[in-house]
Amino acid sequence: MVKEKMRPLIFGEVLFDHFPDGTAVLGGAPFNVGWHLHAFGLKPLMISRIGNDDLGRKVETSMQKWGMDCSGLQRDNSRSTGTVQVTFHGGEPAYEIVDGVAYDFIDAALIPPLDGKWLLYHGSLALRHESSAAALNKLKRDFASSLFVDINLRRPWWQKDSIMDFIKGADWMKLNKGELTEIYPEADSNEERIRMLSHLVSEQIVLTGGEQGATAIATKHASRISVKPESATSITDTVGAGDAFCSVLMAGNLLQWPLDISMQRAQQFASAVVGIRGATSQDRDFYRHFTDIWAI
Repeated sequence: MVKEKMRPLIFGEVLFDHFPDGTAVLGGAPFNVGWHLHAFGLKPLMISRIGNDDLGRKVETSMQKWGMDCSGLQRDNSRSTGTVQVTFHGGEPAYEIVDGVAYDFIDAALIPPLDGKWLLYHGSLALRHESSAAALNKLKRDFASSLFVDINLRRPWWQKDSIMDFIKGADWMKLNKGELTEIYPEADSNEERIRMLSHLVSEQIVLTGGEQGATAIATKHASRISVKPESATSITDTVGAGDAFCSVLMAGNLLQWPLDISMQRAQQFASAVVGIRGATSQDRDFYRHFTDIWAI
């Protein structure tokens, strides 16, 4: 049973990742998390904005076919649906992100009525413009019972002061080791950086490190749980691995799994996602494998 009937509320960008081979894959970190959570049967509501264009119609059609709730999806008649050009350097993805697109202008006035308790997830990319930042602040102020922050630092689309404001009040936060260093470049070690960040996050900081795995750090008493991917993991690309990890951590929070179980399952699912092209799959059997073994 979902804890206190809480539902996931996902805020942020939905876009198309364009790959070097000419393919385009629907994505955006918040969208990827929402897509996975719906496949797990947890009924997320996605708050985002798309253009009144072919790509926007593809977003809506894909969500409808997947069975997702589209009531939080806004349409913009003057701005295009988000796009990103993905390239790879040494096996790691790099992103050229188009500015001034629909998801930059999510309108607080168009947020649908929300009843009940919500676990609010958001990243940082969609907050680079004032309109979307104001919409998020409304959700945090009026509707969020719990807050999961997953920053995605993409230069030049972030400033430290605003990132700190968005982190404040988070119950959970996920970031990678590079992002931790970018936030606190003045610190001498990751241990010092974690201590500094712990003043802003009330429950858990989850620090990811790719093939080195991930560690969940309790901010109140500094206990730690670490996981590592299996050495036999087959990698197609690493796009969306962190989003996959987050989606399972959120599922564990909603379903009241013990943290060590959530971390193990999050690593297991992220290791499966790096074996497919892009961040999500439209193959329901891909997800059914996990919902069966996790008994969701």
